[in-house]
Amino acid sequence: MKKILYILLTILLCVACTNEKVSDANYENTQPHIYPDYIGVTIPVNIAPLCFSMADETASRIDAVITDRHGHNLHSQGEESTDFDIDDWHTLLSQNPGDSLTVTVSAKYADGWHTYRPFAMYVSADSIDYGICYRLIEPGYEVWSKMGIYERDLSSFDERPLIENTQFEGCVNCHSFNRGNPADMSLHIRGPHGATLLRQNYGPVTAYNTKTDQTLGLCVYPYWHPSGRYIAYSTNTTNQLFHSADRNRIEVFDDASDLQVYDIEKNELLLSPLLKQDSVYETFPVFSADGRSLYFCAARALPEGSHHLDSIRYNLCRIDFDPETGNYGDRIDTIVNAEAIHKSVSFPRPSYDGRFLCYTLSDYGQFSIWHHEADLYLLDLATNQSRSMDEANSKDTDSFHNWSTNSRWLVLSSRRDDGLFTRPYFCHIDAKGNVSKAFMLPQRNPRRFYRERFLSFNVPDFITAPTRFNSHQATRAINSSSRTPFGVR
Repeated sequence: MKKILYILLTILLCVACTNEKVSDANYENTQPHIYPDYIGVTIPVNIAPLCFSMADETASRIDAVITDRHGHNLHSQGEESTDFDIDDWHTLLSQNPGDSLTVTVSAKYADGWHTYRPFAMYVSADSIDYGICYRLIEPGYEVWSKMGIYERDLSSFDERPLIENTQFEGCVNCHSFNRGNPADMSLHIRGPHGATLLRQNYGPVTAYNTKTDQTLGLCVYPYWHPSGRYIAYSTNTTNQLFHSADRNRIEVFDDASDLQVYDIEKNELLLSPLLKQDSVYETFPVFSADGRSLYFCAARALPEGSHHLDSIRYNLCRIDFDPETGNYGDRIDTIVNAEAIHKSVSFPRPSYDGRFLCYTLSDYGQFSIWHHEADLYLLDLATNQSRSMDEANSKDTDSFHNWSTNSRWLVLSSRRDDGLFTRPYFCHIDAKGNVSKAFMLPQRNPRRFYRERFLSFNVPDFITAPTRFNSHQATRAINSSSRTPFGVR
């Protein structure tokens, strides 16, 4: 026992000795250039530690002290990155909801220590959901390789796979939950074992064949109705091509697309002639917060044989939906006429409190994740006025996004870090529509983590609890030849 205590004490002393005293430091009247850029961000009271490095990799050590106005402080020092104790971090944040923290950074270079002007982090009293769920995928084009759907605990650094395509041949995508509730889940499998997997109330997974003789093809881009009874889908005939001037950019476009709503209770697709017009491309359906409207993107179809993809521009549209009967309205309203300003809308997402709708605006088309000019816009549903979310946008792609269940946080997909890999960022949006600066998903050593993981985070969505997804059961359903067909009404 004494030997064990001696070993533990030796380890603790060795760890303590790794810290150097910041002495004789040169004071710099500028804020530090750190990676990720966490200067001036608003963070949830329950977020994981925001560890960071000096962006300048010639620094041999980094030291950070976080203080609040009550005299509490948190200190971390490392060779590559800060590494704040997770329990102490959460204690400090819990003591300061609605208040600011002051961060003082020092870095050691060949000529000694340099201390920088402090910066602030604002701790919002608005908590964030338990976690996010996303697909990790290599930035490939023609074929898929190893990929999977993963969940990440936002209060820690824990990441767990839901399912990976190592036990079957195929692509996993289009994961969706009912307002962040992981008990109700939809997951799409493409390839020789194609199917749509559905789960309700943490029940068994059922594999469906969603193609019918009255629809274009398989159902994709799911969005749950707040009641949990319906799922809105689009069905798309999709193609892709490379830009001749930019081989790192792919253009994905539809030759045809329609919308439908699936009634889970009756196992029926609900169709409307207004949502399956040959002269219109309809895609990305989402239900309003009250479940009585269906928002979607719509563009005039190209004439047959035309290849002018840069002339395809989608507007944001809406149609009534009656959840009691499953009937649609008799007219389509244009909510955002992006075509009039030579722009195109994609990925509409209404906040769950019914106050706002966030969408992506790009120059043309609907696959904005490869458009460097793509930015996020916020539509005030009370005034029908839109504005660019300049506070959260960047100079590179800002595209797919989803709301937290309390409608105060947005997770957004951005390529601002290196222009190639998509990574998740978060921003706060208050009840008046004020938007905060976006911050990158925290990692324990972010520079090493993002440099060594050559994968894009695809379609991030919030979850309120662990998914408890049975990958073995799902794999058996995928590899089985049995599929439940969709009916049509």
